[in-house]
Amino acid sequence: MVASLPMKSSPKRKCCHCKELYLPDYRNRHHQRFCPKPGCRAQSKADSQRRWQQKPQNQNYFSGAENSTRVRQWRQRNPGYWRKKKSVPEEPLQDLCPTQAPQNEVLVVPDLSDALQDLCFLQPAVLVGLISTMTGSALQEDIAAATRALLRKGRDILGPRPGVQNPVHDYDQASPVSAAASPRAAPV
Repeated sequence: MVASLPMKSSPKRKCCHCKELYLPDYRNRHHQRFCPKPGCRAQSKADSQRRWQQKPQNQNYFSGAENSTRVRQWRQRNPGYWRKKKSVPEEPLQDLCPTQAPQNEVLVVPDLSDALQDLCFLQPAVLVGLISTMTGSALQEDIAAATRALLRKGRDILGPRPGVQNPVHDYDQASPVSAAASPRAAPV
């Protein structure tokens, strides 16, 4: 003889509004009667409000002398809650800075070594990403070589600047282009 096992009930329920099966939320499984569709949720809220208003203690919750007093007290504790806020003139995004006379200081260029981390010490990650995109490589050696080439080209374009001492490296030697371009280049 085969013993019959009790049937396991389906976890799905039928929505009281749209009559479709749905899987109730595990936290509200014991009392959820509507599915999560927007129309069904609106019907759930309307039913809930109707049930609340039908209770005897809630019949006159929003009217009567006692509730008027409650509202008056709340308004005294929260003055200006419903008043429209005055529009404040917009502040500029940037503060005005007073002009300062430039000081004659010698600009010291940091020593740039061959390591990419040292080469791009003061440069943002955007620059490294841009150089990587231009070269088509994400290898540090390729990015470092491209950065050195761009640095040389920038110095060739800008030319010698008064008061700036450029350190001489093996990769920073004057090229034929720099010798021809530097006398014509205007300092920035």
